[in-house]
Amino acid sequence: MLPVLLRLSFTTLWMQLLLYAAAVGVVASVAVNGWKGTLGPVDDKTGKEGPAPLQDKLLRAAGFAVVGGFLAYFGLMYALPADAFPGGKGEGIPLHTYGVLLALGFVTAVSVAGRLAQDEWRRVSFVEGRGWVDTEGPQKREQVMDLAFWVLVGGLVGSRVLFVLVNWQDYARDWTQAFSLGGGLVFYGGLIGAGGAAFLFARRHGLDFLRLADVCIPTVSLGQCLGRLGCFSAGCCWGDMAGSHSHTGVSFPGSGLAQDLFGRLGGASSLAYGSQAGDDRFVVEATGQVLHQAAPGAVRISDWVARHGTTLPVYPTQLFESVGQLVLFVALLYARRFRRFHGHIFALWLMAYAVLRTTVELFRGDVERGTLHGLLESLGAQGLAGAVPLEAWYNVSTSQFISLCMFTFGALLMARHRPAGEAAGLGPTPSAA
Repeated sequence: MLPVLLRLSFTTLWMQLLLYAAAVGVVASVAVNGWKGTLGPVDDKTGKEGPAPLQDKLLRAAGFAVVGGFLAYFGLMYALPADAFPGGKGEGIPLHTYGVLLALGFVTAVSVAGRLAQDEWRRVSFVEGRGWVDTEGPQKREQVMDLAFWVLVGGLVGSRVLFVLVNWQDYARDWTQAFSLGGGLVFYGGLIGAGGAAFLFARRHGLDFLRLADVCIPTVSLGQCLGRLGCFSAGCCWGDMAGSHSHTGVSFPGSGLAQDLFGRLGGASSLAYGSQAGDDRFVVEATGQVLHQAAPGAVRISDWVARHGTTLPVYPTQLFESVGQLVLFVALLYARRFRRFHGHIFALWLMAYAVLRTTVELFRGDVERGTLHGLLESLGAQGLAGAVPLEAWYNVSTSQFISLCMFTFGALLMARHRPAGEAAGLGPTPSAA
């Protein structure tokens, strides 16, 4: 369970009315954005965009409103009690640092992607009465804003699906829990789902997918840089035992130490603490060496955390990846100056992130993320699972396997594309900035 930064409850009438008003406002805002974002036909001679047809505006606004209403319905059902909304669960709206930083990362990434798209497709033309104006860039920026919604939906679905597949034994008894709003997410699943949504969007709107990927993929690292800070705040995706003498080790709190925004102690502990509290293995505190049997100088992990109220020192792998993602974002923005073909930046990202993620995975300690050992156990191959200890370097995780596939795809993309030069629109244009 994620530690709560602040929980909004809706037990009083005025709070319930306020939430209903907010839901209506959100749906209306989504519909208005759909209306305003409708693109009109562009005159080939003047390059000027004409007014969008009324029918197109109505259809787009209605479509946006339906999707917004669908999301608002489930939000109200989750937050409100049954006496205020049919089938309401009364969970309120918990604000987690994890969720806030994840949302901030998404909004930041989308904003930067929109600006990059406007620069990428900039076409300055002379329009009578307006002078020299960019006639194409703003349209592509609006399309990226539209794409953001479908990427969000695809990312959420994909990340949830992969999490359920990795932890399928936990959901085999009750598959309805796979649709729980309190479940976990997996970044690679979200990346695959978002990539699929972006590909379909590009096909639907006649965009070059690889060119679009070159524009948007660096911002994925920017968003993930902030998202991993959210992981650190929640104590998820934690690292392996660092040992008490390590200068990089950090400890995550239990329920007696976790505080909310107002300094009040909460009932939820960090995810790392919850995992170590049920860990029956042994550890040598000074070195961080994990053992499966008792040994001189070793203590049971669950006993140690119960006595201290925090986890044993672990590597802050969330911070490692956050810093790596920021470096990758800056490097790819600079690399855009030297693109040789559409998909070049995309291929570089696939390979660079695969290396970054695989390296970070070597320091990860959360066995819940899915590993070869866990897969063999789930298939009933206990003998083979015993030959692949949890701590072994060759106990590859699901993410490392996907990273290998991703690196291979990026390398093939680099090898199969030759320089396109001016013919592909990669000459000395504003897009190279």
